[in-house]
Amino acid sequence: MDRVVGVDVSKGQLDGHDLGQGRRLSVSNDAAGIGRLVAWVNPGALVVMEASGGYERLAHRRLRARGLAVAIVNAKRVRDFARASGRLAKTDRVDAEVIARYGAFARPAATPAPDPAGRELAELLAFRQRLVSEITARQQQLSHLETPTLRQRAQADLARLRRDKAEIETLLRRAIARAPGLARRFALLTSMPGVGPILAATLLALLPELGTLDRRQIASLVGVAPIAKDSGLKRGQRVIAEGRSGVRRVLYMAALSASRGSSRFADFYRRLVARGKPPKLALVATMRKMLVTLNAIARAHQPWSLQHAAWTPSHNGC
Repeated sequence: MDRVVGVDVSKGQLDGHDLGQGRRLSVSNDAAGIGRLVAWVNPGALVVMEASGGYERLAHRRLRARGLAVAIVNAKRVRDFARASGRLAKTDRVDAEVIARYGAFARPAATPAPDPAGRELAELLAFRQRLVSEITARQQQLSHLETPTLRQRAQADLARLRRDKAEIETLLRRAIARAPGLARRFALLTSMPGVGPILAATLLALLPELGTLDRRQIASLVGVAPIAKDSGLKRGQRVIAEGRSGVRRVLYMAALSASRGSSRFADFYRRLVARGKPPKLALVATMRKMLVTLNAIARAHQPWSLQHAAWTPSHNGC
């Protein structure tokens, strides 16, 4: 239980806490510092660190390369655990200990290390998302501009951003085609109706656990599992929270598009709405159904077929 090491991650520093032995370590968040951390962690320990905007990636890869189990966990869950434990103080050393104690309590599954092709895919997707955000902002700005010269500038910016986005999407396709393993999984995922290249690429890059977990675990990991809010005789509305927001955002758009079409997922969505389910909750249930179906496809290494829809359990609520 105590073979857990918590690592607090920041841009320039890593603070470690060995829960079993009470040891502490503070090193720089670079190759040299991570080398010291790798040597410091006992073999067989579970290393737990929070997702920290990408600053955890190098340490994650180096620790995994040494055969250590490393779990990257949601920072909000650690903060909630700290509050529930009465640990309100916040310093790097305290954070590392809290992360370690959370790891001992929750025993999170190890997070797979992405291969080089997966890392390239993740960077391309992140760059594309920034372009999408800029395009949206320019479109909104253009709708309010009246000065001809400014409108021309905004329109030129939009044209350039759209060209950049198209070029990045070409690079995404090439990156997938160059990696046989990614290409095979990409073909499996896109065989399912409603799954386009961006959703498939996002799953490959940001959800390497797809196909290795059961349906409840994968739904919880992404953040589309319903969370009960019941107390006594009161039955609250189920909600979703936390999880992989980058995956959830793209999955939402795919489910929204699918709900307007003529697939089994559209039929599922419409049945829920017809039974009185609010459209937003029906859409979340559709997201979850799509995700667990994709999880089954990835696990079986077989493309979409009518049988896959039968494997996926029906969800009657959110």
